[in-house]
Amino acid sequence: MNYQGVLTKMKTENLDTVQYFLNFDSDFLHLNNLLDKKISIRFKNYQCLGCGADKKIFRQGYCYDCFYKLPQTADWVIRPELSKAHLGQEERDLEYEKRVQLQPHIVYLANSSSIKVGVTRKEQIPTRWIDQGAHEALEILEAPNRYLAGITEVALKAYVSDKTNWRAMLKNDLKDEDLLVWRDKLKPFIPSEAQPYFIENNKETHIRFPVLKYPEKPITLNLEKTPQYTGILKGIKGQYLIFEDNTVFNVRSNEGYVVEIKPEI
Repeated sequence: MNYQGVLTKMKTENLDTVQYFLNFDSDFLHLNNLLDKKISIRFKNYQCLGCGADKKIFRQGYCYDCFYKLPQTADWVIRPELSKAHLGQEERDLEYEKRVQLQPHIVYLANSSSIKVGVTRKEQIPTRWIDQGAHEALEILEAPNRYLAGITEVALKAYVSDKTNWRAMLKNDLKDEDLLVWRDKLKPFIPSEAQPYFIENNKETHIRFPVLKYPEKPITLNLEKTPQYTGILKGIKGQYLIFEDNTVFNVRSNEGYVVEIKPEI
């Protein structure tokens, strides 16, 4: 059976091993069932996640015009410290910005290859950690809005990274870290206005990914350069499909691409 639709990031369920799903308009694929099976991926056209037009994707699944117009692609999304909804100040759409920014946000430590700090909405835990390929994570602060979480992240990234080394993550090249020790070590550097939201007692979350074989030298599949690809699926980690020949496909980086997927079961 062939599956066709516009790519959006894989949906996940954190069970004993993370379960991955690709959702299309009229169907879905449970990708864990395709491990050790041959899969063909064929790029057909674009479909902007904003306007729906067949226009070249610029960033994050959106065409150029939508990326610079829609509130969900504004600078504060990537840089939470730029959030201004708590001040009643609009950037692109104040109603949307209040809805997203003025809700509980978590500052966390995660380990996908080495220690990193990050911010996400509370409702996105543990999805955010799964999407980053983190095998362990710890909530260290729960702020009432995105701004306070953002300025905390800025303060802490002077001491730990805020980036994921995707190659090391995919190769499972891990550095062992004690997140509880790091939490206590970083506490003094949290801005004073965010200190009341520090989480004193918490446990690490551990995540297991469905990977049969890790790539030795990951090779990124670019659908524009290689519009047709066939490989044996060996694992899923973060938002990546991992194939036997070391090819890796970042589903999230290809949002807005319409593809046809054919599992050979």
